[in-house]
Amino acid sequence: MTEQHICGVMFTMTTYGTWLRGDVRGWCEDGRVYPSSPPLEAHDRAIMNDPPFLFDKDQLFAIGENIGRELIRRLQQRILALSVQAWHVHLVVADSQHRVPVIAKCAKESVRYALRAGQRIWTEEYDKRYCFNHESLRT
Repeated sequence: MTEQHICGVMFTMTTYGTWLRGDVRGWCEDGRVYPSSPPLEAHDRAIMNDPPFLFDKDQLFAIGENIGRELIRRLQQRILALSVQAWHVHLVVADSQHRVPVIAKCAKESVRYALRAGQRIWTEEYDKRYCFNHESLRT
């Protein structure tokens, strides 16, 4: 079996409490997609330690700048695309010598350090999609 070359990775990182297990949009865990489950979502919401976190619209550009700057400064990571929304970030990076968790941690920590929000900003996990060719990087 031949090993496929990874051209890049797309990350989706959501802010704390904005996409819980059981969400009406469906939810993912360990790479599997699950349907909506209102009782499960209500349970997870009830055990949250902090309120849901949303980025202020006036901060979106600065948040993107922080992520980009730190990925380049700390990891010399090539960034192909970056979108910051109120409740999530999409990030596409080129193939890297760094492991996926290291890249995600760097991106999340850059925002945590810059905002010093006094509460949780991010969900613990993140979604990742591997891009194996240049066409998948564009879509």
